[in-house]
Amino acid sequence: MKINFKQKFRQNSDFLARRCGYGLVRDPRATETSYARRLGGNIYPRFHLYINSEDPLVLNLHIDQKQASYEGFTAHSGDYDSDLIKQEAERIYNQILQESQTANQEQQEPESKKGFWAGLFGK
Repeated sequence: MKINFKQKFRQNSDFLARRCGYGLVRDPRATETSYARRLGGNIYPRFHLYINSEDPLVLNLHIDQKQASYEGFTAHSGDYDSDLIKQEAERIYNQILQESQTANQEQQEPESKKGFWAGLFGK
């Protein structure tokens, strides 16, 4: 399932993926950056999130049910459009929008400087 965003973010994609509970997957054969989030205590099944290097506003999400069975093949019994995927895509979308809004508010409203005594006594 593809998750499309319409606006650019101030944070990088690695930061946003980690804030959504995903960890970096280190695969030397991969051409795109990917992240995973486990569904239970084992490695599989897991949510697998790809971030497109050409268009970082498009995320690809699926579930890896198991590890690839055959040497040299990437088939992994993936699930691409179930209700669970839709719920996770909505969660990611909302989390990233919330992070983006928080970053924008923090940048727009700089805290006014106070002296030492005013900081202590709240004046």
